[in-house]
Amino acid sequence: MHPSTNTRAADFVVNQIESSILSGELVDGEALPSERHLMEQHHVSRTVIREALATLAGKGLLQAKPRHRPIVTKPGVESAIEAVGGIIGPLLEQPGGIKNLFDTRILLEVALARDAAVNADKDDIKRLKEALEANRLAIKDSKKFYATDVAFHAVFYDISGNPVLPAIHKAYFSWLSQHWQQMPRNAKRNTFNYQTHEAILNAVLSRDPDEAEAMVRKHLAAAWQQVKNSFHID
Repeated sequence: MHPSTNTRAADFVVNQIESSILSGELVDGEALPSERHLMEQHHVSRTVIREALATLAGKGLLQAKPRHRPIVTKPGVESAIEAVGGIIGPLLEQPGGIKNLFDTRILLEVALARDAAVNADKDDIKRLKEALEANRLAIKDSKKFYATDVAFHAVFYDISGNPVLPAIHKAYFSWLSQHWQQMPRNAKRNTFNYQTHEAILNAVLSRDPDEAEAMVRKHLAAAWQQVKNSFHID
């Protein structure tokens, strides 16, 4: 017997479709059946199906596209973090929201820099040097500089080999990019940011985790000050 209310019926449909995704019956990357097919399959209304699909998309199990059937997304680190994104957006608009998120980034990147100073291998060092050189070459082009800035930080998230960390990096810059990209930029500011990147790399090359931490804190403290000044955040 199916639940009688729309909410309970939607929960029932969510459980059924989620089980099919987890079992592999619904294949990762494929489109769901049509709404009409799902209505007939589960004996519920279109309203119930749409409520269920919205819930599944919020859980990261479906990728919704306008005017297209939702795509099945097998649970993974990136889909889980993307699902959290719907919550993060409103939190950033609350007092202290941006600062709170930025503080978590500082804590994480300090740890990543310390780890890199101890554990980075030759390939990691090569990637850091290449990312830094790309950053230097982009100093006069603020759009490219922003992209190479993000890429330099991304290397640190990759070094440990933990697949959760690159997904977190992607999420940070997705959540904060709206603010970052609105900030006024110029070659002088880009040069300063490049120089602090260089100082971080030099600490890693010296195998000095304390110095790597200090340079990351200096770099991100200056970055936060730029955000405060640009958006008049207390």
